Amino acid sequence: MYCFVGLGNPSREYQATRHNIGFDAITGISDAHKISLTTKKHKAVMGMGQMCGEKVILSQPQTFMNLSGESVQPMLDFYKIPASNLIVICDDINLPVGQLRIRAQGSDGGHNGLKNIIRHLGTNEFIRIRIGVGEKPKNWDLADYVLGRFSADEQQAMKEAIRETVSACETIVTQGIDKAMNQHNSKKKENT
Repeated sequence: MYCFVGLGNPSREYQATRHNIGFDAITGISDAHKISLTTKKHKAVMGMGQMCGEKVILSQPQTFMNLSGESVQPMLDFYKIPASNLIVICDDINLPVGQLRIRAQGSDGGHNGLKNIIRHLGTNEFIRIRIGVGEKPKNWDLADYVLGRFSADEQQAMKEAIRETVSACETIVTQGIDKAMNQHNSKKKENT
């Protein structure tokens, strides 16, 4: 069983912001694989279903970004899912808009959601898919930037990034993390 967790902040005011692209990716997976996100458990909105013949859990923690581990750790414990079968999807301001970076493990890279999950799990050995939301403009406050919305041009790139994220998740389940990294990390977005 795999657990896909998209990071974001709950409540309407944060919908469609840069920081909530993890939530959007989970919605994309939910739509593509017809997995209903209706269960409220483990401080998350969740759904269980099948992806490419494998049982999966989809989760959008409702703890706010910097407390994501409070949802993820009890969920993995309850379903007896090893950290190696956890895939966390989040935003990354160090990548161009719409570009993916998949890693089998690693540091939090300054991302508070990842930092909290690592702290709660006691390991950084879980898969993460970072979706580029673009670099913060000079003289902008970081919080204002990541809690802002995408421009019209960026919205199309993000729709494509969500589709590619769904494909990357399918590749992880069917062919493994190495294949997913080879296929999706090498794709560079044009006009960014």
